[in-house]
Amino acid sequence: MQDFSLALEAPTAQVLHEAALAHLARFATTRQGLRQILLRRVRRWGMKAEKAGGESEEIASREAALQDEIEKILDAMTGLRAIDDENFARSRTRSLLRSGRSRRAVQAHLLTKGVESDLVEGAVTETLEHLTEESGADAELVAALILARKRAVGPFTRPDREAKEPEKIMAVFARNGFSRDLARRALTMEKDEAEEMIWHFRSL
Repeated sequence: MQDFSLALEAPTAQVLHEAALAHLARFATTRQGLRQILLRRVRRWGMKAEKAGGESEEIASREAALQDEIEKILDAMTGLRAIDDENFARSRTRSLLRSGRSRRAVQAHLLTKGVESDLVEGAVTETLEHLTEESGADAELVAALILARKRAVGPFTRPDREAKEPEKIMAVFARNGFSRDLARRALTMEKDEAEEMIWHFRSL
């Protein structure tokens, strides 16, 4: 049998704090994202302790205590602005739009990252408005143009390739969260204008 005393050495608050700092030094994340990282670390310990023959109640009690410590760590990181869900949402929105994601796709992504729904709506709307003002063009339209260029459709159709069926093209945009009206605007734009809009948008 394994030595349970070793397996029972649960991560301390200090260890979890250091793990949080190490993760934040490498990745941008949300409060919920960091919570999940730390909880997984605690759960991995719990599974090891169970396999080593530890008492389930004792393990559960220790996990609960560590969950309280995790919330304190999250509060501390929030106070230091090391995690800031609003800034995360704005930054990720800008990045995703530049990669050809629609407003709806951006919102769905942020929700999966644990950003609260009201914060998502505000951050996405504000960022879209700001980017539109900066670029002088509809930011979501530019995102649709970026997708068109990736898929080589609309202004970016290649003459050496067989033309794709219009409805299949529209379906691609629909799956990516763009409305039919926005897709049509992107698909019917002249290539030079589309290229210029993308270049200006990405240079901001």
